[in-house]
Amino acid sequence: MTKKSKNKGKKFKQPSVSEGNQIRSQKHELDPYLQKPIFSFKYLDRQYSIAQCTKDEKAALIDTLDRLSQLSWRELRQAPRHGLGYEKISRDDINVSIPKFITEDVNFIAFRFCGKAPMVGYRDGEILHLIWLDRDFSLYDHE
Repeated sequence: MTKKSKNKGKKFKQPSVSEGNQIRSQKHELDPYLQKPIFSFKYLDRQYSIAQCTKDEKAALIDTLDRLSQLSWRELRQAPRHGLGYEKISRDDINVSIPKFITEDVNFIAFRFCGKAPMVGYRDGEILHLIWLDRDFSLYDHE
């Protein structure tokens, strides 16, 4: 014997025209510094990509992204640059051509992912767009 549905014969309220059927995001209403980072590989340079990494470097990258994703941008900003923190990299210090879509006002930042090897990209809100994985330290002059 099956139970009859409690909703049998009842009509569900239709959404009003102003509600629509689209999902609304609240991410832009929140302070990005309180958010945890989201990582994007969309613009990763093929010469400095994951494909160029060794198996150990790939494992270190995943481990680093996992650890970074547990902290807010504020916590990452306060962490040591050779730890889980980051440092700013001047666009003048970059030794390769910068993609044309990246405008002059964009600041590059570097996190360490395998020893001191940096992953370099730019931040847009809570998203870190990775551009280069500098596993051989050739992207910019390291001090």
